[in-house]
Amino acid sequence: MEGPLGQRLPPYEPLPEGLDMERLPPSAVVSVEPPPPPPPRDHLAWSLCTALYANVCCLGFMALVFSVKSRDRKVLGDYSGALSYGSTAKYLNITALLLNIFLVILIIALIASGTIAAVNLFHSQQEPHSFLGPT
Repeated sequence: MEGPLGQRLPPYEPLPEGLDMERLPPSAVVSVEPPPPPPPRDHLAWSLCTALYANVCCLGFMALVFSVKSRDRKVLGDYSGALSYGSTAKYLNITALLLNIFLVILIIALIASGTIAAVNLFHSQQEPHSFLGPT
């Protein structure tokens, strides 16, 4: 006898006549649990880089503290606490990053405008004055 996809089925053995279902050994039930959700992210590497390279208003240090707290909560199995601390660390990192980008743009603009003003002042001092007096 062949099953679907051409597989050969094992032979069917009927129960002997004197045996009924109550006398058979009980079947084992195995419950399969779904895999646990992945642990929340703690953003520790990002916080470390923010604390070392872009520590505006100590936001990088605060993000690092919250990342370490998130990792501690994750180790203890408190995933909701770890998620909360990790989210706070992420938002502190984003805020520090945006402030750093703004400060870099501001410094570049100030240097450029200062350079332009200095060049204009230098050129105005180099030109001979054509004004000789009242006419």
